[in-house]
Amino acid sequence: MQTSPAHAAHHDDREIETLEEFDAVVPARGTLTGFRVQSVDLTDRTRELLATDTSGAVFLGCPMRENAAEKLRADGALVFPPVPHLPFDPYRGLLYSPDELFDGLEKGYEQTPDALAYAWFQRTRADGDIYASMLRSIHDDAVSDALDELLRGARVVGVMGGHAMARGTREYAGAARLGRELARAGFTLATGGGPGAMEAANLGAYAAPFEDTMLDEACELLAGTPSFTPSITDWARAAFEVRARRPRGGNSVGIPTWFYGHEPPNAFASHIAKYFANATREDGLLARSNAGVVFLPGAAGTVQEIFDNATPNYYESRGEPTPMVLVDRAHWTEKLPTWPLLQALARERSMESRIALVDRIEDAPAALKRLAV
Repeated sequence: MQTSPAHAAHHDDREIETLEEFDAVVPARGTLTGFRVQSVDLTDRTRELLATDTSGAVFLGCPMRENAAEKLRADGALVFPPVPHLPFDPYRGLLYSPDELFDGLEKGYEQTPDALAYAWFQRTRADGDIYASMLRSIHDDAVSDALDELLRGARVVGVMGGHAMARGTREYAGAARLGRELARAGFTLATGGGPGAMEAANLGAYAAPFEDTMLDEACELLAGTPSFTPSITDWARAAFEVRARRPRGGNSVGIPTWFYGHEPPNAFASHIAKYFANATREDGLLARSNAGVVFLPGAAGTVQEIFDNATPNYYESRGEPTPMVLVDRAHWTEKLPTWPLLQALARERSMESRIALVDRIEDAPAALKRLAV
């Protein structure tokens, strides 16, 4: 997966999502008619706005001077002004980065944009305010649009697993090696974006460009703060220390949710699509995993994800079934006997040849490759 410089080549050519794109389009096209300008600060582009035809354009959350806004409206453009006093931008054009969500971590996690957005969500989720619910919906739709643009043409493998998998354990290191191997094989790795198995897989993708010892060193450093409880601040700081020691790691995607906002996003996914609506997030994560999904040991959330993925495979509602690999035979046949039910569902259907159960994490890439044939 390419990083952000390739982003502009993938999205709708009528969309402008950065100031650099704006500065390229205006002189080249000589018009903004029909364009959608999304969350771009145009305060210092008044001259260009006053001199350019903007009929039929839409400006979503773009700061600008009032005389420019008046001219745009006179042209027939729609101008949706920025929403004040929000800890997030509902019109954002790009996915989040770890640095953005954890900005201000040195003052404590509670002061970061991620924590402030969760606090806003907690205050507004139950009050029935149509304005707040509208803002959440706009935000989540913008995130989905940015995610689709990023992943267009990519071979995406989802890695699902529980948040309880602790740093410093054999299981965590195995999940990290899985992420590294999948990234090195050319897949774009996508996880639920949270702690535990999700963080481990994103860490592995981050480590993919480096020598193998880098991942061992990172796991050793992270083991000092095995969980995000009791201190998210300490847990996140350890991750950023790994990143500071070895910057510019490999790319992957995390897709977390503020619905489970007590679980922070991990700092190793280079692109973070964070949602307010968990249902949108879960379905979107699985639907975009077009090259298959690996399910590591987990609890209720992972069981739900298995059958959320099995349903479209069963009905072939998204086309040909995608591979599903469950890891840890004892976990999925004895502790949480999900595998027998999955087998029964798949029997005599096309998805039967696309499911597998393996004993070890190390066996998952080969199983994924075998099922994809």
